[in-house]
Amino acid sequence: MKSVFYTLLILAVAALLPGCTPYQNMNPDAFEQATEVADARIVDVRTSEEFAEGHLPRAVNFDWKAEDFLQQMEAAFDHAAPLFVYCRSGRRSAEAAEVLAKADYEVYNLAGGIESWKAAGKPVTKYEVLRIYTDGENPVDMTLIKHGSLALSYGDISIQVDPVSKLGKETDYATEFPKADFILITHEHGDHLDAEAIAALTDENTCVILNPGSFDQLGYGDAITNGEQRHLAEDILLEAVPAYNTTPGREKFHPKGHGNGYVLTINGLRIYIAGDTEDIPEMADLDNIHVAFLPVNQPYTMTVEQCVNATRAIEPLVLIPYHFGNTDLSALPGLLPETEVLLCQMQ
Repeated sequence: MKSVFYTLLILAVAALLPGCTPYQNMNPDAFEQATEVADARIVDVRTSEEFAEGHLPRAVNFDWKAEDFLQQMEAAFDHAAPLFVYCRSGRRSAEAAEVLAKADYEVYNLAGGIESWKAAGKPVTKYEVLRIYTDGENPVDMTLIKHGSLALSYGDISIQVDPVSKLGKETDYATEFPKADFILITHEHGDHLDAEAIAALTDENTCVILNPGSFDQLGYGDAITNGEQRHLAEDILLEAVPAYNTTPGREKFHPKGHGNGYVLTINGLRIYIAGDTEDIPEMADLDNIHVAFLPVNQPYTMTVEQCVNATRAIEPLVLIPYHFGNTDLSALPGLLPETEVLLCQMQ
């Protein structure tokens, strides 16, 4: 017992000596190995512009230079697990790591930053990540992967929507994203249901929630229909809502009552993920939507005009068109002056 006491005393004194840091530096190999666990919390402390040019897979962005950096971090992360931070060269992340360590976080810094990471041949990604805050001022990060594939993270909870690996640019879900707590599937078409991607994102704790047609094809999961709800966590409610075609001749693409859209209410923040649908009457029943993901991929989903009609019916604060293929969306912001329209890049 005495030897343990002296060891701890030496470590405590060493932490106060000049040149000692309250966090640990890691080279790229050690950093990669330490963050391979599914729930690793990787934080890029560069600017949002730098982050958009390329970042570590599964990283989230909190700008070290923001005046409320520490408050943002404390709102997003508890102290139960370590934080892994990096910047361009390691200087800013070292400063951030010191502040976080003094706030009682266990912190590891990538020595040499993302430059050393790339020099070591490690992977980077350019998926666009949007952040919006809940009523409780907690961040929800929304990663726009491609087509109808999205990822949302809230604290330590990871949600994947319609993950597909080999559509457009191939996505390696096993290395680019953590294992999902929840996987939501809107319907069973091949650009929305991919058993390989689901398997790559699944561990023993993953819950797959899907429409009955997807359940029949996949063979497992929690099948829910329009109007049903699930509580994913104490402050996360999932609602399945209608998604279908109405234009004569298009009904065969997505019949009424078959596929799901989803409304996620995360600590008061309401996110509508429409799935494959046209501007159906039920959209007028959606209340207090903060963010709406609407598909604009004629003839299978909506035309630009239908997207405008749907947005006016829903009245979201933010519209994010997705699933848009080659559709020209440039007119949307001018047609919806009262809505914030984000024309985001999808891989």
